[in-house]
Amino acid sequence: MSLPPPTGFPGRSPPVPTTTFPSPPSVISPPPSTTVRPTSRTPFPDPANTPQATRTHQQGPFTISATKLPILKAGPIDSLTSRLGIPIPEMIFGDNVLSITHAPSGWSIFFSAEPALDLVDKTGASMLRVAYASSWSATREKTSAGITEVVKPFDWSYTTSYRGSEHPSPSHKLHKADPKKTQIPLELLKRRDPILFADEVVLYESELDDNGISMLSVKVRVMEQRMLLLCRFFMRLDNVLVRVRDTRVYVEFGTETVLREYTAREDSFENVKRNLYMSGLTPDAITVAFRDANQLANLIPVVEHEIEEVQLAGAGGGSSS
Repeated sequence: MSLPPPTGFPGRSPPVPTTTFPSPPSVISPPPSTTVRPTSRTPFPDPANTPQATRTHQQGPFTISATKLPILKAGPIDSLTSRLGIPIPEMIFGDNVLSITHAPSGWSIFFSAEPALDLVDKTGASMLRVAYASSWSATREKTSAGITEVVKPFDWSYTTSYRGSEHPSPSHKLHKADPKKTQIPLELLKRRDPILFADEVVLYESELDDNGISMLSVKVRVMEQRMLLLCRFFMRLDNVLVRVRDTRVYVEFGTETVLREYTAREDSFENVKRNLYMSGLTPDAITVAFRDANQLANLIPVVEHEIEEVQLAGAGGGSSS
C-alpha cells in the first residue's frame, strides 16, 4: 500500500480540522526579546543519533533524505541566536533537514532552519510597520509613532525568501530559465501514481505573540518517474497581512532534470477575507481557512515568480551558470 500524500501538492489537499484562532487583542505587541525555551524531558539528541532520525529513499541517481529531531533545547538555541543575531521563533527545529542529492554529479540541495532564518531582515528596513503602519494603528488603537516605538529592530514576522541551499558541482548549477518555456508539469503531478516516499519536515513556527502564525515547512513526495518538494513559508498577521512564499523543486528522474520554482504571494488580510467570502464560504469556514495556506494560496495575488533549472544527465555535461 502506498503512503498517503502530503498536503500542499496539486489535487491532493485533505480536509482541514475545524480549529478556530482567537480574535486579536486591542493592543498588539511584537514577540518578547527573551526566547521561549521548550521544557521537554526528552534529552537533546547528539549528532550520533541523527542516522536513527533520518529516512532515506533512493530513486535512480537521486537520494532523498529527511531528518526529524526534537525542538531545540536551551544550549543550541543560545548558540543559534548568537550566530543569527536575532531572537529566534518559539518553535525551532534546528536539526531538521530535507535534502536531495545527485551522486553522479555531486550536486545537491537541502532545506534547514538556520539558513532560512539568516535571510530574515535584521535591519528593520522590511518591518511590517513601514508599509502597514495605518493598519497596525487601527488594530492597536495607537498612533503610527507608537508602533515605531514598540516594534523590535528586526522583522519579527520571520518572513524569509529562502529557496533552499544549493551545493552545486563544478559543472552543474541551477540557472534562471524562461518561465514561458519552462514550467513544472502540474498535470503529470496530478496523476494518481503510487507514492514511493513521502515526508514532511517543520523548520520553525511562531504564533507572533498570539496575533497569527509564521511557519516554514518542507514536504516531499516521490513517485517512480518524478518527485516534487514544496518548501512553504506561510505568514498570517491577523487583520493586517497574509503571505505565502512557495519554493517547489521538481525532479524528472528519466532525464535527470531539476526545476526550482519560487512564487511569492501577498495581500491584505481584508482582501483575502473578502475573496474567501466571495468563494461562498460561511464565516466559520473562513475562520478555518485562515489557518490553511492550501485554501488561501490561489486567492492571493502573485508578487514575485522565478524558475530555474539544471540538467544533471551525462558525465561532465549539464548546465552551468
